[in-house]
Amino acid sequence: MSVRSTLPLASVGAQGPHPDPPPRGEGNPVDADLVARRARAVRRRRYMVYGLRVLFAVVWIGSWQVTTQLGWVDPFFFGMPSRIVARLWEWVTQGTALGPLWLQVAVTMEETVLGFIVGGTLGVAVGILLGRIHLLAEVLSPYIKAANSIPRVVLGALFAISLGLDIKSKVATASILVFFVVFFNAFQGVREVDRNLIANARILGADERRLTTEIIIPSALSWILASLHISFGLALVGAVVGELFGATAGVGELIYNADHLFDADGVFAGMLLLAAVAIVAESLITALENRLIKWRPNQVSGGIPI
Repeated sequence: MSVRSTLPLASVGAQGPHPDPPPRGEGNPVDADLVARRARAVRRRRYMVYGLRVLFAVVWIGSWQVTTQLGWVDPFFFGMPSRIVARLWEWVTQGTALGPLWLQVAVTMEETVLGFIVGGTLGVAVGILLGRIHLLAEVLSPYIKAANSIPRVVLGALFAISLGLDIKSKVATASILVFFVVFFNAFQGVREVDRNLIANARILGADERRLTTEIIIPSALSWILASLHISFGLALVGAVVGELFGATAGVGELIYNADHLFDADGVFAGMLLLAAVAIVAESLITALENRLIKWRPNQVSGGIPI
């Protein structure tokens, strides 16, 4: 029997055995071209999204400016974009009635960050604890639901009475708003961990501490980080609500003073400051999330995170 006859029939043609296909990788021009086209498509989509965002802002703010100038919308109640920018510039260059603008932002940021840290830490700890101990979760479940149903404004007023008008009441209000969002996400993330994974880890000799630190927390991390995107904005809301009940400095106090002077431009200028702070914080949290969960697969659709 010849060597040729021992080859598989599928690999033998009229011209002899088919050569092996070129290996996939960077050296393959087909793969390199496909990667380049995908990269160009992602860039085009990113530019399109950014362009549409800018277009939306131009149309929105432009229509607001035009309707107020024409008198279709009363600027006394709804402000005017050009006057809002002028008020912000006045605060930046000349300061506010409460002092320098940077000081007001720093006071609100201090309250927000402290509330975010305290509420987030307690939410993660209690969520993991109740997620792991089912009996404790069943016992405390009605009390947690009842506490979550209390309006946060009422709690803010209660903290202002009991803790005073200094930073403690603002941090407590911000912490409460953050706590419940992080708690429910951490709790659900623990409950959603694959039970087969836990059982296999136990078979391999993992104790409760290693199960929690090496299986439970990493598996629930995506749930917890998802809650942080919402939580910082809620911490900012809690700090501002606390300032509205009484403060001597802060962006919330700026808004409160402008409201009592019927200064709609000042109110919108304070809201614009808060929105800018929230956007910057969101970008930092997104960078932290991408660093902590690098194992997460990329988006197939090529979408851009909001």
